[in-house]
Amino acid sequence: MPALPSWLTEPLWDQFTDLLPPRPEFDPAHPLGCHRRRVADRIVFDKLLQVLRFGCSYEAIADTTCSATTIRTRRDEWIRVGLFTRLKQIALEAYDRIVGLVLDRIAVDGAITKAPGGGEAAGPSPVDRGKQGMKRSSMTDGYGIPLGRVLAGANRHDSPLLAPTLDLLDGLGPLPNDITVHLHAGYDSAGTRTELDRRGLHGQIAHKGEKAPIQASRRWHVERTHAWQNAFHRLARCYERRPLVINAFFDLADTVITVRSLIRRAWTTHRWNRRPWRRR
Repeated sequence: MPALPSWLTEPLWDQFTDLLPPRPEFDPAHPLGCHRRRVADRIVFDKLLQVLRFGCSYEAIADTTCSATTIRTRRDEWIRVGLFTRLKQIALEAYDRIVGLVLDRIAVDGAITKAPGGGEAAGPSPVDRGKQGMKRSSMTDGYGIPLGRVLAGANRHDSPLLAPTLDLLDGLGPLPNDITVHLHAGYDSAGTRTELDRRGLHGQIAHKGEKAPIQASRRWHVERTHAWQNAFHRLARCYERRPLVINAFFDLADTVITVRSLIRRAWTTHRWNRRPWRRR
């Protein structure tokens, strides 16, 4: 069963393969020159998509074409050269060029997920009887396109994570003069307003003690993005222990979300070769 439809995986792979560093089929330093061929990058890429989408272990997804060790080794090679980060940046740039990022209003929110494996980004979860969990403080544009996230233990409050999350705006290039940040009532504090004023940002913050539907504003976009990300079971139940690997999987998931949104929104306004037959 494919992890993603071909109309989505093919453009992802076409861009990813352009970023891959050149590698010989055989290692020229091998003394005999008779070792096995290097496993094709496309096979490993498809395996990583399956791990991300289905949440299975590397051993469960390994087969005669690729071992679990090869998947981990190639994953770490690609992380070291920053392939997943660059792939996400290219997807965001393409979306901004064709559709346009809504950067005059952004939303920030935290989400708690399970982290049975523990690790550096895990902590006791206040909503899961103290079991190991992970919190991500995510930032999206006005439509819900993921712009970045900050990882922390599940026992961290959302408010202290706002500043490092907003720091991610610096990597997005030119920004509008007036930016409104939509936040839930957990951010309703003098410290949050001071932080926003220091950055020259406007805050649309729900007030504590008032019913949420009246103050829902435009924050629901980030809630929808949390649901999109949790559809990738490797993120909803994370067994990775290193934040470097977790962020790589998040970058890959955010790339899928961005490209999928790009195709869906541009389907009725643009024409291109190999365009899907119908809007999905």
